[in-house]
Amino acid sequence: MKHFIDSARRTIRIEAKEIAALEARVGEAFARACELLLKRSGRIVVTGVGKSGHIANKIAATLASTGSPAFFMHAGEASHGDLGMLTADDAVIAISGSGSTAELLALLPMIKRIGTPLITFTGDPASALAKAADVNLDVSITEEACPLGLAPTSSTSATLVMGDALAVALLEARGFTAEDFAFSHPGGTLGKRLLLKVSDVMQQDFPSVAPDALLGEALLEISSKGLGMTTILESGELAGLFTDGDLRRCVDQRVDVHNTRISEVMTRGGQTISSKRLAAEALKIMQDKTITSLVVVDDSNKPCGVVHLHALIRAGLA
Repeated sequence: MKHFIDSARRTIRIEAKEIAALEARVGEAFARACELLLKRSGRIVVTGVGKSGHIANKIAATLASTGSPAFFMHAGEASHGDLGMLTADDAVIAISGSGSTAELLALLPMIKRIGTPLITFTGDPASALAKAADVNLDVSITEEACPLGLAPTSSTSATLVMGDALAVALLEARGFTAEDFAFSHPGGTLGKRLLLKVSDVMQQDFPSVAPDALLGEALLEISSKGLGMTTILESGELAGLFTDGDLRRCVDQRVDVHNTRISEVMTRGGQTISSKRLAAEALKIMQDKTITSLVVVDDSNKPCGVVHLHALIRAGLA
């Protein structure tokens, strides 16, 4: 068992060393690459083959989700029609550890003819691909984590980190916000937290009774609306709430449901939230107050709905 642990730790140690060495190589070339990409009105087309192709695909996805429109183009497919996706407004990032990948070199004449700027990530700044680039970013390493020195390990990790560094630098330069990120990830938890409003999850047909209603009538209203509570409204204003906690107290005190007015046993006032607030804020209030529902109010501070914990769970927020 120990040899497995030793092997894993050695791999992590080697890759961490190679990644750390990248920092010293981030300089003027990196800045020029960022400036070049920011000036383009088209997309960033990231290309490569083999393991470099997999890394290129991931870098393209990271760029696209952080405010820099991008897509992956397989270098092998590019010369068989996919190059038609490329325009003069785009920029190309070509990734090759050796800098001599035949499929990428074959694309150079067409890339130049279209007039698309070329940024390369290579492990050899003196390679043919690096020399053909407008900007080359040096992702060379001294040691692969693979003991045979054959499987791309440290080299792919270093390339991926350089791609992340580029994406983050562009994100910051564009002023990309968390809300921008949410718009490109609407199905994710973060997207829901940043985009979903209380109005999107509240129940508009909410339970309500007048203060002079009998407790029995209030219980029927609670049962019919299925929220485990009811509001008590007086002239459209929130006078109070009656929840399952209030009901337990009534049962303990043997309150007569047929002769007791709801105003006598309700909890006066009640926690409210604006319909325009984020649903995630409603969840936090519920967690902090240890409650399961909030009365939703409109711009005039009039009750217009109820948001229940179950609705937030169904929406994927809890």
